[in-house]
Amino acid sequence: MKYALLTFLVVLTGASGTLAQDRVYRCGNNEYTNDQAVAKTRNCKQIEGNVSVIAGTAVRSPAPSAPVATGSAVQKVDANDQRARDSDARGVLEAELKRAEARRAELLAEYKDGKPDHQGIESRNHQKYLDRVAELKAAIARNESDIAGIRRELGRSPAPAPASAGAAPVATAAPASGAK
Repeated sequence: MKYALLTFLVVLTGASGTLAQDRVYRCGNNEYTNDQAVAKTRNCKQIEGNVSVIAGTAVRSPAPSAPVATGSAVQKVDANDQRARDSDARGVLEAELKRAEARRAELLAEYKDGKPDHQGIESRNHQKYLDRVAELKAAIARNESDIAGIRRELGRSPAPAPASAGAAPVATAAPASGAK
């Protein structure tokens, strides 16, 4: 008896799966239907085999962001520390500008207004000479672009503080002009 009941349940679950699947028709590239009347009117073709459906991932809502701290909660850099940082940055930029200008002087001395001296095999192979002249010209252009960028950056940075920046004068209130 138990065996017959078990067999009946297995057959019933297997049959219910096949009964639930209707014929599926493909209309065009991305349209599918299981309605036979619609499929006939749109000249859809029946799909043979199983239809595979890939479930998409769930869209996660962004995590709530932490509130932005305002007012005194925000840590600010001390004015003297910021001046020191600005001064250091300006010193680095000025040193870089000096190096770039020295390199430009070297390149211009070697370039000699487009007529540099021939080196080694260049006297016999004119194309190598022309290639070197073109490389020098490109290097000069790159160097001048670098110098212009450094100067722009120096223009953006704050001017150096005066030598007596540590001792800032204290402002005092002037007496009112009507008081005697």
